[in-house]
Amino acid sequence: MPKVISNTTPILSLLKLDKLFLLKELYQKIIIPTAVFDEIENGKDKPFYKNLKEYDWIQIQSIKYQPTLKYIFDLDEGEAEVLILADEVQADLVILDELLGRRYAKQLDFKLTGTIGILLKSKEMGLIPEIKPLLYELVDKGTWLSPTLISKALTIAKEY
Repeated sequence: MPKVISNTTPILSLLKLDKLFLLKELYQKIIIPTAVFDEIENGKDKPFYKNLKEYDWIQIQSIKYQPTLKYIFDLDEGEAEVLILADEVQADLVILDELLGRRYAKQLDFKLTGTIGILLKSKEMGLIPEIKPLLYELVDKGTWLSPTLISKALTIAKEY
């Protein structure tokens, strides 16, 4: 089973779409650092909130060496913990949307995907019929996606 670490935004995006199950279908299990869990818990008032402790396929894990956080000062705590935990467990995949965090992940040579990558892979595997309505639903629900990114994703998905 691959070791997959996720940041907050992809989980929130999938919760907004009521498609969190895609992570289980694609990876069987995901690991989130404590800071990511805490960020999601801070949104208990959101209509799409779910208690991630209720999912047996989501493992919440603390990073082992907390002082490392002080060296990644330009990322939020969730993103920093994702990268540290990915290194600690030798993750096979990191799920991260934010640009700066993705740059760090690439420098650290992690295999990387994000929310759109999850949706594309889900379509490819027949778990969802199309991504276009989901991308626009995310935008309608307050997620910023650039028109260029949407266009690129739709081209990859062959949804012109």
